[in-house]
Amino acid sequence: MAEKKPLIKEFTKGIVKENPVLCLVLGTCPTLAVTTGVSSALGMGVAATVVLVCSNAVISALRKVIPGKVRIPAYITIIAAFVTIVQMLVKAYAPSLNDALGVYLPLIVVNCIILGRAEMFASKNKVLPSVLDGLGMGIGFTAALFLMGSIREILGAGTWLGLNIPIISSNPILIFILPPGGFFVFGMLIAIANKLNNKTVQPEEVGCAGCPMSDKCSKVKGEECAE
Repeated sequence: MAEKKPLIKEFTKGIVKENPVLCLVLGTCPTLAVTTGVSSALGMGVAATVVLVCSNAVISALRKVIPGKVRIPAYITIIAAFVTIVQMLVKAYAPSLNDALGVYLPLIVVNCIILGRAEMFASKNKVLPSVLDGLGMGIGFTAALFLMGSIREILGAGTWLGLNIPIISSNPILIFILPPGGFFVFGMLIAIANKLNNKTVQPEEVGCAGCPMSDKCSKVKGEECAE
């Protein structure tokens, strides 16, 4: 039981507590670009998750073999190999999704979420925890894209997965499928995620003694004389 707890924690942390998009604010470019529709958002999320899990597993397995001086080029080569495989599968079986994702599908190679997990986690941990870390982060990434894609498509196009939404479909708010609407939804979701994680920053109460100029301040000197 003692061993299962950390493994579950490695899986669940990326879904809410350390969500790569809403908490760590990584992968912002594809997040804003592909979330104009739910289908493209899910496609990007699933593709990134597959690459994340596979690259984490391979990098973790080779962590003692890859020389430290060339680790980043080695990680990028491994990630690029899996991205190429995923891109070929998408082109073959989902050409419409490939067209929707465009350049952002091959750009998964330089996605900071994938490279970041390789450097920060997979290169320092065993294969199973690395796979669970990649799966959790991938699900968190996909969930964030799904939420953004749903909100933007419903409000901006009046549809959800291509199905018309009554009332909204006749008078959609077009700004939601434009970049300003994307930033607005992104900011609101980050605020909600921070609230759920209780990340409200309380103002620090710092007295005169905490001021770097306190030794020259007449107010502090006056208080010392009074004492």
